[in-house]
Amino acid sequence: MESGTDKAMSKRVLVTGASSGIGEATARALRAQGMMVYAAARRVDRLHKLAEETGCIPVELDVRDRQAVKALGEKHEFDILINNAGLGRALGAVWDAEIEDIEMTVDTNVTSAILMIKAVLPGMIERGQGHIVNMSSVTALYPLAAALYGATKGAIHKLSRDLRMELQGTGIRVTEINPGRVISEFYDVAIDDDEQRKKTVDNQCEDLVAEDIADAIVYCVTAPWRVNVSQMEILPTEQTYGGSQFVPMVEKPK
Repeated sequence: MESGTDKAMSKRVLVTGASSGIGEATARALRAQGMMVYAAARRVDRLHKLAEETGCIPVELDVRDRQAVKALGEKHEFDILINNAGLGRALGAVWDAEIEDIEMTVDTNVTSAILMIKAVLPGMIERGQGHIVNMSSVTALYPLAAALYGATKGAIHKLSRDLRMELQGTGIRVTEINPGRVISEFYDVAIDDDEQRKKTVDNQCEDLVAEDIADAIVYCVTAPWRVNVSQMEILPTEQTYGGSQFVPMVEKPK
């Protein structure tokens, strides 16, 4: 009989956006579980460093490259997809956003996520098992003055819910992760203005770290097959509902 450890080691996982932040932390965490991790991203130098340190398989991939995504799904069979790649280029007011940033944000956060699922699902359905983990955000659940970014994550929220309905009876699990504020390179890409970026990031509160989200993902994908964690909302202790509500503690616990 195959042990839990053996089962984990036999799992083939594709992690997108794996060159930094939550994606990188998740690739490391799943490799620590003994899984065969394909770490996909555009920044190949970072992927090779990650591969040297963890033994993961680096995959150069731009998730917006339709043909590359399709080819990857045809070449490899994956048991788990961590659909993590995303960005927030049009993070401010919609009327102030550049068309190019709007298109990039929607294409990366929504269209590419759907096409990643489309690329890996046929094999999962054929084998009668699999797991799709979609990286959403608390902005999908609560109002925030970042309408476009919130709309793209709202699309992932709805996609995850409806996909689970579509996949009833197939043996495939679907999970949506909704993180609050996480220390990452997100704001380096999202906000060009240095002063505005500093003002946004420096809220005097203790944000989550990428490993916090990675640990949650590990639980979701290693839970017994009978367990489907449909949705997991993870907030810093000092962040309340609404996404942008932060109340720093006067004296933090040691």
